[in-house]
Amino acid sequence: QVQLVESGGALVQPGGSLRLSCAASGRTVSDLTMGWFRQAPGKEREFVSSISWYGAGTYYSNSVKGRFTISRDTAENTLYLQMNSLKPEDTAVYYCAADRAKYSTAAITIAQYNYWGQGTQVTVSS
Repeated sequence: QVQLVESGGALVQPGGSLRLSCAASGRTVSDLTMGWFRQAPGKEREFVSSISWYGAGTYYSNSVKGRFTISRDTAENTLYLQMNSLKPEDTAVYYCAADRAKYSTAAITIAQYNYWGQGTQVTVSS
């Protein structure tokens, strides 16, 4: 089993930055495909970013490309999402996801992940 615990969500002004963390247990992050998804009120959960199990492949949705950066720290066994130039439309609950499958291409769909965190709220507002 893999357990994921997100943290770092907050209220931030437009143009600001936040870093989300996802602490993993049960498996090392270098053995997992991992990603971030978000869900805004009244909307479906959507892909934000993912990182391949080998760490070199990173993928982003068009809406966050150039503003968000996904990374992982194997020593801390933690996944991160650095979010810069935040916009009101980034407001959502952000979820960390993981899977033991070693996908050869980008894992950008909900169905590709078996393990999920509880979510952390990000609100971008002045």
